[in-house]
Amino acid sequence: MAPRLSAASLTIAALLIGAPVLADDAGLGKDLKATIALQGMPCNEIATTKQNGDSDYSATCKDGNRYHIFVNAQGRVIVQKL
Repeated sequence: MAPRLSAASLTIAALLIGAPVLADDAGLGKDLKATIALQGMPCNEIATTKQNGDSDYSATCKDGNRYHIFVNAQGRVIVQKL
């Protein structure tokens, strides 16, 4: 049986997959911060974001933590601490 994803996880994945990156897009920072928090990792506030590719982002938090957030081949949202 496949693991069940919460509605919040599915919403975040959908936002990451379809979200355009704009320099002043505060919504993207909030989405990435929520994604990081759902994975149980610390991030007080997003300072900078960078789009590496489709559904692939790097984020730096004001507390100094850096993360790679992406959707893998199986469609799962992955957050890796850098």
